[in-house]
Amino acid sequence: MSDSPLLDHLLELRNRLLRALVAIILVFAALAYFANDLYRLLAEPLIKHLPEGTQMIATDVAAPFFTPFKLTFVVAVALAIPFLLWQLWAFIAPGLYKSEKRLVVPLLASSTLLFYAGIAFAYFVVLPLAMGFFTSVAPADVAIATDISRYLDFVLAIFVAFGIAFETPVAIVLLIWSGASTPESLSKKRPYIIVGAFTVGMLLTPPDVISQTLLAIPMWLLFELGLVIGRWYRPKRKRD
Repeated sequence: MSDSPLLDHLLELRNRLLRALVAIILVFAALAYFANDLYRLLAEPLIKHLPEGTQMIATDVAAPFFTPFKLTFVVAVALAIPFLLWQLWAFIAPGLYKSEKRLVVPLLASSTLLFYAGIAFAYFVVLPLAMGFFTSVAPADVAIATDISRYLDFVLAIFVAFGIAFETPVAIVLLIWSGASTPESLSKKRPYIIVGAFTVGMLLTPPDVISQTLLAIPMWLLFELGLVIGRWYRPKRKRD
């Protein structure tokens, strides 16, 4: 052991970051062969609604090669999240109180599941509705030919927005546990929360009413869930 606690912490942080990076690389290497299949799966909500005889296009020379691998890297990071959070937990756990450890473990697990749930909701509910709407309102004399890179950026923005929005219960529990607010106080702010949810939906999603509404409503419902769960936790200042 080193005589410098700070140096020890920095070395441990470096080792855990390297482990996280190796995990992402290994998952990426395992998925690289299926890069085109992953993109085809991602594009399915759009392809189903494309008019007959039309298809997606690539306006950049290198896009057919790089775009599927960009998606594969993002998928690798997403799949590695449980391991990444485990490394984070192993790093911070020694400095936590016993009561804090009892809270952090379920929060890390629930935040991971909620993030995945947000992505799944976006893929299975939001994207089919949004793609169906966009393709149905196109003028008769406009050919729909979506660029694969722009579609990937659009979908990733949707996924990130819904993944973060589904973390609302975790944020509410942390606010209550830290003593920054109470369930009663948050309940009184419900009208402002609803307006804020629609505002966040407008800011985080692409400029269409469907995506914004489908983000705002789950955020509101998850806020209510957070209030219910938050009542089970005592504020941090009252812990033993």
